Amino acid sequence: MKHLFIINPAAGSRDRTQSYSVAIHEACHARGLDYRIEVSKGPGDCTRLAREAAESGEEYRIYACGGDGTLNEVAAGAAGYPNAAVTVFSGGSGNDFVKIFDYPEAFFDIHRLLDADEATFDMIRCNDHLALNICCVGLDARIGNDVANYKRLPLLHGFRAYIASLLVNVCRGISEHYIIDIDGERIDGKQTFVCICNGRFYGGGFNPIPESDPADGKLDVLVVKHISRLQIPGIIGKYKNGRYKELSHIARYFRTDRVTVTCDGDTPINLDGEIRRADKAEFSVAREKLRFFYPKGLHW
Repeated sequence: MKHLFIINPAAGSRDRTQSYSVAIHEACHARGLDYRIEVSKGPGDCTRLAREAAESGEEYRIYACGGDGTLNEVAAGAAGYPNAAVTVFSGGSGNDFVKIFDYPEAFFDIHRLLDADEATFDMIRCNDHLALNICCVGLDARIGNDVANYKRLPLLHGFRAYIASLLVNVCRGISEHYIIDIDGERIDGKQTFVCICNGRFYGGGFNPIPESDPADGKLDVLVVKHISRLQIPGIIGKYKNGRYKELSHIARYFRTDRVTVTCDGDTPINLDGEIRRADKAEFSVAREKLRFFYPKGLHW
């Protein structure tokens, strides 16, 4: 078995290439592993590196060294290849996907990652792209689009960067017109956002649908209709903590395998923190599955 570590120097609040490399060399040398380290040179490079390893046909464990955006790229490159398994060696600003596990801090420990259990997870297909965790269209996507502007500022890491972006985008405007086709129903009107979940956490700790399961072959979807700025303070805490059932007056929950969102114009779409743009987004449970490995003994 080969081990490929893909480091994203742009992940998180600072470049961790040096500290990652030291930890990887020490742990892998001690075990006599066949491994190599690659450093991403820009957007899409993590996907390319993971895809090249998967296409070799050799048995690979691929480590996304960064946060959720890095994991998204690596997973998109390796999904659907039975010889390639993926994990995240955490070091980003949010590290949200692994919060489904009972001890997510273990993903910061290279020694624990080298002793692994494995599961098969679903992926979300959005048009021509793949995502592992959570996708959204609307206010949340605009917030995610701007988080990168704040996460490297002092004291604005993780959840704080998300809140800073939220406040700025709320001032710019809440809702937009969408046509949403889901479970044979068409919803046509102004919506605040649409959240499509395979995982459970995003945005530095938001947990909108706690029962979402990345291995159940379904997408969990929240459609949040138009709300006013005055409503936001009373809503955001419930949404963040998965209390969507208390928001039935403004939020509808669906469990489905497909949803289409048609926008009035070119719109940001947030895929695990990576922004794509389109005027129509077709989300579905992807045909490609992902082998995901995690520190032995953890539960999700």
